[in-house]
Amino acid sequence: MHNTQGQGLGGARSAGLGLALTSALAFGGSGVAAKPLIEAGLEPLHVTWLRVAGAALVMLPVAWNHRDLPAKRPALLVGFGLLAVAGVQACYFAAISRIPVGVALLVEYLAPALVLGWVRFVQRRPVSGAAAVGVVLAVGGLASVVEVWSGLSFDAVGLLLALGAAGCQVGYFVLADHGSDGENAADPLGVIAYGLIVGAVALTVVARPWNLDWAVLAGRADLAGARVPAVLLLGWIVLVATVVAYLTGVVSVRRLSPQVAGVVACLEAVVATVLAWVLLDEHLSLPQIVGGAVVLFGAFIAQTSAPKAAAAEPVAGSRALSARKEAGAAVVADGADRAPGSPPAR
Repeated sequence: MHNTQGQGLGGARSAGLGLALTSALAFGGSGVAAKPLIEAGLEPLHVTWLRVAGAALVMLPVAWNHRDLPAKRPALLVGFGLLAVAGVQACYFAAISRIPVGVALLVEYLAPALVLGWVRFVQRRPVSGAAAVGVVLAVGGLASVVEVWSGLSFDAVGLLLALGAAGCQVGYFVLADHGSDGENAADPLGVIAYGLIVGAVALTVVARPWNLDWAVLAGRADLAGARVPAVLLLGWIVLVATVVAYLTGVVSVRRLSPQVAGVVACLEAVVATVLAWVLLDEHLSLPQIVGGAVVLFGAFIAQTSAPKAAAAEPVAGSRALSARKEAGAAVVADGADRAPGSPPAR
């Protein structure tokens, strides 16, 4: 019996890791598809609206199948739509219109440090010394990525926008996990569908798509020295970098935890940086590359070193309690490992 349970938990974890990796790869390709559209004449907010509204249309049948969800979990859906969908995408696309794609994502992956700061100073829970070291490394790496010694001539506004994306990404992982709490757990597909709808409505008010230059979508955009149909880039952003990315990302958080899924999601920054280097010719200097590696390493330490019992209580406590009742000490240990504590993307 114990071996069967262990194999089942191991299989679920392996599946969750695969989904998290798929999500990171899908999210990582959004920036290199969006930036050519922005350079072709679309406003960053308009690209964001097209992305979210297009994905919301694709997910409408799913929303209809879960039409009772808004009455059951309205706060969850509104929070997910505003933070995890509209906030992350709007800040990220605005950031990459001013700074390189790879830099924007590396800054965004300061989110693990932001989570630990929230745990320590808002929830007033202790954090481990190793976690504090991870935060210091992440901040130091960020200083190298943005080359602070140059006086932030690089683009302070772009940096602030990327930091805004990091803050919103914290909400993505925490809310994705929070939706599975208690007896009234929300189906992840329904959360994504209604989150996209809420995000599309919010972005419609902000982006004012009636001013969108639709002629750009009928033309072509420059990508890796080639003229690519703009609508093809948009299709990639909507179907792969949004629908597939969110579906696999939210389900992976449910199978793993915000903490573990966030570690895998850090690969998004690596994928985006490599793709931007190859396809957009956005070369980074050696200090920026080293700083980026330090940011990811610091994020990894910050997430994996969070105090498990303390972090598990507010978000994963109900599942840990259920595990105790159902499977005894072996599953209790696993439940304690499901601690929230990390961020993107997108």
